[in-house]
Amino acid sequence: MLRQLLVGSGVSICNIVIHALVMTALVWVLQSVGTKKASHPAGLPSVMVATVLVLMAAHVSEVFVWALAYEIVDVVPAGADLAYFVFVNYTTLGYGDITPVARWRLLGPMTAMNGVLLFGWSTAVIFQVLRRTMLADPRVQESIRK
Repeated sequence: MLRQLLVGSGVSICNIVIHALVMTALVWVLQSVGTKKASHPAGLPSVMVATVLVLMAAHVSEVFVWALAYEIVDVVPAGADLAYFVFVNYTTLGYGDITPVARWRLLGPMTAMNGVLLFGWSTAVIFQVLRRTMLADPRVQESIRK
């Protein structure tokens, strides 16, 4: 069990670092570019689409970090689809059609816990970007003053 906790914690920390770096870059770019485009009619949708695409790319890369770990420690039973299995765990979809080998079964819940936390973090950032972009729009500022 200790080995599972150590591997799962290591992969989780790696993914948290990836997410933090992506979030930092995203915030930096949006601070320098995002608010300038807010007054343009397509500003809000373009900022939101770009934000969500970047966050989705971060999540996919984090899934593949888990997949690499699963491959290294041989979590997935022979003949099973590794990427599918990791996505099901990370997103907490939980079909249950593939189960990990017994000695590594704690990694599935750890993957799910990591995914839930990072999805929550992403959701918070999406709402913050939406709020800041809207507040930077002069039309929204005018309607607030009324």
